[in-house]
Amino acid sequence: MAAKPIIIDCDPGADDAIALFLALAFPEKLDVLGITTVAGNVPLHLTQKNARCLCELAGRADLPVYAGCPRPLLRPLITAEDVHGRTGLDGIHLPEPTMPLQEQHAVDFLIDTVMRSTGNITLATLGPLTNLAVAIVKQPAICQRLQEVVMMGGAATQGNITPSAEFNVYVDPHAAQVVVTAGIPLTIVSLDVTNQAIATPERLSTIEAINSPISAAAIGLLNHYGAYDMQRYGFPGPPLHDPCVIAYLLQPDLFTSRRAYVAIETTSELTMGRTVIDQWHVTNQPANATVIESIEAEGFYQLLTQAIDRFKEHVS
Repeated sequence: MAAKPIIIDCDPGADDAIALFLALAFPEKLDVLGITTVAGNVPLHLTQKNARCLCELAGRADLPVYAGCPRPLLRPLITAEDVHGRTGLDGIHLPEPTMPLQEQHAVDFLIDTVMRSTGNITLATLGPLTNLAVAIVKQPAICQRLQEVVMMGGAATQGNITPSAEFNVYVDPHAAQVVVTAGIPLTIVSLDVTNQAIATPERLSTIEAINSPISAAAIGLLNHYGAYDMQRYGFPGPPLHDPCVIAYLLQPDLFTSRRAYVAIETTSELTMGRTVIDQWHVTNQPANATVIESIEAEGFYQLLTQAIDRFKEHVS
């Protein structure tokens, strides 16, 4: 079977970094056509730089990286340096990237690539949905050309930046509303799922034992990134949010899901960015998304460990 062509839209970010490692470890399964970056965990000038640094670390300096939107559609940019650090990749030190940043804007790359395709491209979104929303507004025809969008975002229960909202959706709720109402085949991986994917000390020890540049980077990032969630939520380790999207593309049988109607709150400051999931169909609205409900965490970490181990053969 041919590798699934994907574009990764991200805002690296520690868990974005782990997601990129996971995606790049299986080229026979995922054909990464390019990486687009957006302002989110840190500002755009850092997310595009971080994406290039991570590609070089993973031995994939050939991948094109594009910078996208530097701010949300309507609201001021909110970042997450308190979680990911000042650089977005605190906990490790990477040299300045030598691979170029592509001149084309990320939104135009998304549009051009999808419109030239046979309708087989999947978009994995790991950050705020600004780039995708702008692409939809600029060229609505991509909604019929994308095979699927798999997004990390939202929360059916408790948020992680407000009691109601998850970070990616809260940063640009208007973009999220554009996406969920666009008619695109959409799969949502929310906090309710990713908070089940805890990097426990035992799981981190298994990754650390691989003893490679990629495993060392993963441990350094997660030790820094995990301190915040462990202190705030009492978790035994950090939850790996963004890598769950890539794991779903690689091994969907690790997940359970249901179809549901999803809307985004964009008017109330109290609940701004809330992902309203009608799992019991009380609104009688037709389902517009596949909502992931659970992950088999042990299988997820086996997949991640296998991915990181694979780099030993290619990255010295």
